[in-house]
Amino acid sequence: MKRSFDIAFSLLATILLCPLFVLTAIAVFAESGLPVLFSQPRIGRRCREFRMLKFRSMVKDAAARGPYFTGTNDPRITRVGRFIRRTSIDELPQLLNVLRGDMSLVGPRPDVPAQRELYNDADWAERHSVRPGITGLAQALLRSEASQADRLALDLRYVRELSFSLDLRVLWWTLGRFSGKGAN
Repeated sequence: MKRSFDIAFSLLATILLCPLFVLTAIAVFAESGLPVLFSQPRIGRRCREFRMLKFRSMVKDAAARGPYFTGTNDPRITRVGRFIRRTSIDELPQLLNVLRGDMSLVGPRPDVPAQRELYNDADWAERHSVRPGITGLAQALLRSEASQADRLALDLRYVRELSFSLDLRVLWWTLGRFSGKGAN
């Protein structure tokens, strides 16, 4: 049921949000050229690697210019990038990851491979026993204010309490977070 809901919701959202996809791509292109999408290796279900999509919110050579984690007022973030991050528009291409089966609408956010060292073996395996999500319990409840330990605790809680009703609640809480208080 979860996968069917993911496909139906993502397909409908992609169709309805197509004008926003186009406007965002034009804005990113107008400010900083191609590519308008950013693709990054992430770890998915059963610890399989996949390429997660986002609208590019940073300068093209951001990885060569600075730290792995972005901070407040990071000079690598473009003007358009600040807006699409704050409003979470940068995450919309992940609907395509959901349609491909790499991700779900709700689940723990996908880790980059380098984050493996932050987990013990049992937590890593449990956290990656489900598809990663565009949003998750940690994002819905804490957004970017969460510490790594807080996120892990909520991710493991999600995996242990997995249910369709929990997914619906997380989606509802996430929609309530769209007050413009997004990521850095």
